[in-house]
Amino acid sequence: MKKVKVWIRDERGLGLVESLAAVAVLGATVVAFVVALSTGSIAVRESDQEAVAQSLVRSQLEYIKNYPYDPAATTYPKVAELEGYDISVEISPIPDTDTNIQQVTVTISRDGEEILTVEGYKVNR
Repeated sequence: MKKVKVWIRDERGLGLVESLAAVAVLGATVVAFVVALSTGSIAVRESDQEAVAQSLVRSQLEYIKNYPYDPAATTYPKVAELEGYDISVEISPIPDTDTNIQQVTVTISRDGEEILTVEGYKVNR
């Protein structure tokens, strides 16, 4: 008996061009997804660094404000530093004022790169 192939509605399967186009579309989608994930990851990391830096600055300024006033100070003690973060404290007198006020500059850096710098004042009360 002889086999007869019958094509229903002219179905022949996928050709090489259609297969390559489908793989290219799928590849482009995967690449776009990976790029979006890495961009999101970088943004989250930078946001976390900024939040830690803000917390360190606030803690340092509060610590300095509660520390006894020293009119000859060029710096005050620092709070405990987190691993990888550095705290820099600079005290400078304010020109043309009395000696009962100082400008405090706190700089937070990570791996040698400055993240945040905040200025405040310490008053002798």
